Amino acid sequence: MIMDATGRNKRVEPENRLLTVENLTVNFSTDDGKFKAVDNLSFHIERGENVGLVGESGCGKSVTALSLPRLIPSPPGEIESGEIWFDGKDVMAMTSNQLQGIRGRAISMIFQEPLSALSPLHRIGRQMVETVLLHRDMPPREAWQFAEQWLGKVGIPDAADRMYAYPFQLSGGMQQRIMIAMALMLAPSLIIADEPTTALDVTTQAQVFELIKAMKQAHTSMLLITHDMGVVWEMCERILVMYASQIVESGSREEIFSNPQHPYTIGLLNAIPKLTGRRTQLKDIPGQVPSPYDYPAGCHFEKRCAFSLPKCITQSPPFYECGNGHRAACFLLADSGE
Repeated sequence: MIMDATGRNKRVEPENRLLTVENLTVNFSTDDGKFKAVDNLSFHIERGENVGLVGESGCGKSVTALSLPRLIPSPPGEIESGEIWFDGKDVMAMTSNQLQGIRGRAISMIFQEPLSALSPLHRIGRQMVETVLLHRDMPPREAWQFAEQWLGKVGIPDAADRMYAYPFQLSGGMQQRIMIAMALMLAPSLIIADEPTTALDVTTQAQVFELIKAMKQAHTSMLLITHDMGVVWEMCERILVMYASQIVESGSREEIFSNPQHPYTIGLLNAIPKLTGRRTQLKDIPGQVPSPYDYPAGCHFEKRCAFSLPKCITQSPPFYECGNGHRAACFLLADSGE
């Protein structure tokens, strides 16, 4: 461990490593008690890499995303333990001013509900210019022109007029394009896209993802959070599969789709509709996701798993290497000799 010029903790990472998360645990306190939204997560993202984080609603994907730039509201949230290293710097040791310096500039976010992320009380132009002036030494008039140019780049018609519009005066697709412009215009190192097309129709979804691919710079990494496996196939090179607060499998896109190892991942892929030419029953995963207030002592997927072993009830499975950087947390891999 060494110190950088500002006195922050810094460590030597692999040359192409942008983000490292180690043993991250996030708790929330509510009137019903405390629960773990994220439990002992570890993963990394390389420079220029697109990583997909997939899983059912409520599994902790969005909490993971908000934890990276330390946007978890406290209270009720609390990062109980773990390390977050971004570009070799210790995010957990950063002050509020230091965090403000990387939010929006080095790490940007595209939220799933743009209308809730944009202020309804301020015009689009003012919100975009405020972001530019916060991170760039630029005269206000030049910042206005810069923001207007980016509205044009993301396909907003009549960009000069739209700068004076309020968010509620625009369609959902246009609001999301504005969020994309705000996320990309400062050339961040990492984009966190949290289900960015949830509220959009299928045609607009495709346009938004094509726009992100076209506008994102080659060196920029992306963490794409979604429950849509088709989107992950189109957008990402590597996939993290999350279930009930834990990552249960990780690997390249090709490995996960062609050779899934965890029963939950297999269930997700089997649930994807297929064009077979005949009517078939859509497969689902039986059972319910456990309550975060009462996760099992062992494997969180045990009660829904058709291959459950006795030790799955009481022991949390470690990760087993499956080859080619592919890992899964399942005791079946140990018993099968993997």
